[in-house]
Amino acid sequence: MDLETIKKTMPDTEQINDLSNLFKVLGDPTRSKILYTLTDNELNVTDICLCVGMNKSAVSHQLRILRDVKLVKSRKDGKEVYYSFDDDHITTIFKYALEHISEGK
Repeated sequence: MDLETIKKTMPDTEQINDLSNLFKVLGDPTRSKILYTLTDNELNVTDICLCVGMNKSAVSHQLRILRDVKLVKSRKDGKEVYYSFDDDHITTIFKYALEHISEGK
């Protein structure tokens, strides 16, 4: 690809900022643990807390951040709220990232 094509297809500033923010959110170890629990799972806050060894307040705070950047979605069932990946793109990104860091180990 030539330089002119690269420049023309470059995402706009807002998209670049959103992309950067996505990676910032993914870069937090606590949120990565929470996301790992949701890989191929739909869990409530209590179950997530048990998996990551954190209290409900801390997990709920992190889930709010993940929800704000559309990495996770919530579904209410009675009094319980269940969380899962927002879409297949998130599953793919997370699985590929895990695969990438596992190469050569």
